[in-house]
Amino acid sequence: MTEFSITYEADLPDGARALVPGGLTTPQARCLGVDSAGPVLDQLTEAHTGQVAHVVGGAEGRLELRFTFDDTGGDAYPEAIFRPRDSRFTRFADALRAEAAEIAPHAPPAERARAIACATADRFTYGHPEARFNDGMDAVPALGCGLTEGSCVDINTYFIAALRAAGIEAGYVTGFHFPAEKGDRCEDGHCWVVTRTEAGVQEWDIAHHLKMGTRDIHPGLNPKPGFRAAGFHSMGLGFARLDLPELKALIEPLHLTEDGPCAFDDPRIRLHHPAVAEPAPA
Repeated sequence: MTEFSITYEADLPDGARALVPGGLTTPQARCLGVDSAGPVLDQLTEAHTGQVAHVVGGAEGRLELRFTFDDTGGDAYPEAIFRPRDSRFTRFADALRAEAAEIAPHAPPAERARAIACATADRFTYGHPEARFNDGMDAVPALGCGLTEGSCVDINTYFIAALRAAGIEAGYVTGFHFPAEKGDRCEDGHCWVVTRTEAGVQEWDIAHHLKMGTRDIHPGLNPKPGFRAAGFHSMGLGFARLDLPELKALIEPLHLTEDGPCAFDDPRIRLHHPAVAEPAPA
């Protein structure tokens, strides 16, 4: 058994608060807990999935967290990951249902999931647009022909909605991926999709295929070499005590501001694992 941890540091003014995912056990790794150098102000239970999150304060102007894991893993992903809450982030439009129905309609679910993954890749270029393709909409729309710029969040929002529109069980996982070329460091959180079919549970990372210049998508945790660990799951999250009835996702810790939760600028994220070394200086 190997124990490892991920540390997350960011600037957090005195008196400010952060919403922190409570960690997620997956078939690959077991989450042992989350520790904060600053005070833990509240422990919350997400309304629809039962996951735990924490509200924490800073320590001398900084947020300092440590997520601890071991590689024993769990028996399965939580069942709740495959039971989406109805929200504007998970609901598929009628046009998307029709679009998905045209993709390998007679194939068995596992083969059809891969066909939908490839069709999703054919509709996206990887990027971080100012406006997302589903902004302001009550359901995830069809994309039709042409290419849409999108991040891993956008790509997986469409992908998982298309899978579910086709009747394929699917879940949305969030956490961190440390690219092999960066060794023990990454710049932000990441997300990926899991499916459950006659082929078993499979993980999908379309964004990483696109980063590698291919739209020929295959299941696998790390198509782009590196190391990953999960922190939370699902979209359309509810935290009543924070007056957050429909948070899109909790991908990484969020700064709780008067204007709503937002990502931290320039977080310092590091993996502490005996098999992953700090990259050599260029």
